[in-house]
Parts: sequence; C-alpha cells; structure tokens
Amino acid sequence: MGDQELADVAHFLWEAGTLKAARRTGWWMAGVRDPESVAEHAWRTSVIASVIATLEGADAARAAHLAVWHDSQETRTGDVNHLGKKYAAPGDPVAVTADQTAGMPEVLRTAVRAVVAEYEARETPEAICARDADKLECMLQGLEYKGQGYEAAQRWVDNSRARIVTKSGQMLADQLLEQAPLDWLRATMGERD
Repeated sequence: MGDQELADVAHFLWEAGTLKAARRTGWWMAGVRDPESVAEHAWRTSVIASVIATLEGADAARAAHLAVWHDSQETRTGDVNHLGKKYAAPGDPVAVTADQTAGMPEVLRTAVRAVVAEYEARETPEAICARDADKLECMLQGLEYKGQGYEAAQRWVDNSRARIVTKSGQMLADQLLEQAPLDWLRATMGERD
C-alpha cells in the first residue's frame, strides 16, 4: 500500500466523520428543529439489520455491514429527502462510492464498492434485511419524535411501516407500534402500568 493510497483512506475517514453533523432533512418537514444525524441513523440501522437478519436466518454481520455503508454517499450528496428527489435526483450511490474510493488500495476499494452495490441491488437476504432495517429505524425515529410532541412524524411512521417486507421486520414494527418510547425503561426498572 502506497503513501497516497493510505492518504486517500485517511481522507475518507475524515469525510465519513461529516455524517455525524449531517442532518436527516425529511424530519424538518415534520417540524423537528434538530433532527438526528445521518451517522446516528446509520448506527441504529446497523443494529436493527443484525437483529432482523438473525431472526430471518440471514448473516447478521453481513446485514449490519451493509447498513453501515448504506448512506455513506451522503457525505457528498447530502441527505436528499423524498420531496427533494422530485426536483433533483441524488447521485447514484454506486457511482458516488466509486468516486469516494477511487484512490484507495484495491482490496478496500473493491470491498466497499461491492457492499454498496449489494445493498442497492436489494437481492440478497442480507440486503433485504438491511433495507428493512432502514425503514424500521425511520419508523422508530418517527415514534420517538411523536413522543416528543412532533405529531406530523406520523406520516414517516406510516410510510416506513408500509415498506417493510420481511416477516421479522413487520412483527418488530407491530410490536414497536404497541409500545411507548420509555416502556423499555419501565420494564427494566420493574415498574408496572
């Protein structure tokens, strides 16, 4: 691995860090003033992907890995919400990833491009689980925002729930819809309703 290749990997690590500050823009339409970051969304999506994949009998580590990279292109395109896509299509994730990884060592470049291509193709069980995790995470975030008083978040809850395809994802979504955001804490503390 040459110095320039290593420098390009380091550049990408700096670039990836910008997702910690990049906001998920769709939530602004629901009135959320300081919505979650893309990085926060990707983290919980990865956790959910591993859960759904395990329940579906797929490779949990692979599904989580796909979810980690699923929005990595937004360092360059920003988070284009569904309304924005009506006017300006976001960059093709595979093409953006090719640019992001162009100077990296071949082994890394090939691996990252393959992960993004697999996620975008939506064909493997792991990609399907990761896609469902993306929708379930959005639904869960919407429920949390509703709990904070952002009633308009119901649109995201409904739209996300309707797009979940795996049996495990659907069952988890239904369970989440029956709960309140702090039910987990009450259960952990042994509190009864």
